[in-house]
Amino acid sequence: MQVNTLILGAGAAGMMAAAHAGPSTLVVDHARAPGEKIRISGGGRCNFTNLYAEPANFISGNPHFMKSALSRYTQWDFIDLVNSHGIAWHEKTLGQLFCDDSARQIVALLRAEMDRAGAQMWLQTSIDSVTHDGEFRVTLTRDGRSTVVTAHHLILATGGKSIPKMGATGLAYRIAEQFGLPLVTPRPGLVPLTFGDTFKPLAGIALPSRISANGPAFTEAALFTHRGLSGPAVLQASSYWTEGETITLDLSPDASLFDLLKTARQTAGRRSLTTVLSQHLPARLVVYLDDDLPKSNLADLSDAKLAQIADRLHHWQLTPAGSEGYRTAEVTLGGIDTDALNSATMEAKTVPGLFAIGEAVDVTGWLGGYNFQWAWSSGWAAGTAIAAGC
Repeated sequence: MQVNTLILGAGAAGMMAAAHAGPSTLVVDHARAPGEKIRISGGGRCNFTNLYAEPANFISGNPHFMKSALSRYTQWDFIDLVNSHGIAWHEKTLGQLFCDDSARQIVALLRAEMDRAGAQMWLQTSIDSVTHDGEFRVTLTRDGRSTVVTAHHLILATGGKSIPKMGATGLAYRIAEQFGLPLVTPRPGLVPLTFGDTFKPLAGIALPSRISANGPAFTEAALFTHRGLSGPAVLQASSYWTEGETITLDLSPDASLFDLLKTARQTAGRRSLTTVLSQHLPARLVVYLDDDLPKSNLADLSDAKLAQIADRLHHWQLTPAGSEGYRTAEVTLGGIDTDALNSATMEAKTVPGLFAIGEAVDVTGWLGGYNFQWAWSSGWAAGTAIAAGC
């Protein structure tokens, strides 16, 4: 079978590329249904983009690489597409946009756009081998039969290694290496951090926090679990954390604990420090921290001592034992090195006709719809470049 464009992966980026790559486009995927990560995202409502998406919200070895695609296909372009399909949506928080009804609407949107463009899709199809001899020859197994598809253009859109139970294998990395494209070592991103049994007594406690790990600080909820720390703020910070490093938690990001304790000392000096702290922090957390706090009434604590206590609670230093890994990671950091790709077209510089998009590339967004926006933007960039005769 001969096609102009063969796309490996029927996820967000792959389907977006298929909708724009022009005639004779085939998408293949091992799954029973397309867009499975779309379907489960956002609690089943798909956080499909973010109002504030810009290059600063992405992590890459080259912080400039994503600028071209993001500026030419923006969140506003995708919002217009969502509106054109009559999909109702809402902003949940921090610019995060979700479907009012179901994530399946985004999958249906992409299928409709692919149908409009005349793209084909083969599901439950395995990729056995990829070679190149002027054109790409890909051996596939479908319905128990082996088929060779020849293509002028090949797009790697199989994602990263995150959520292996959905079939993630890192296939794009292996194909990229086969063609001599370098990789930035992949690792789990947007992932809970583990601390052994350290926080077992605190499991279930959630509180507003500000967390940083060798990068920007994120002010959202943190959740203590039986194994460690999770919640939006922790997931965000995890993408900047590497093993052996500490993270910093601010347990009261919206209020100065020094000011609160100093005021309480004037009005209720006979109260114990822990009693007053329990009015501003979860009581179980204060009990957990009790061994590190003075066993004193507020009246007996000087300004300097209150400032020291407050500083420790605003800058709680912790060293994670590890992370939950790809099993629960929402994304994969690293991937195909952007230095090997044309930022305008997503085409490999040394292998004409080979493209890489979405999570397969060393571009990772923050939590909150940014990674879907990268899928839309990079898929559009590759698809339109092919359609224009790239």
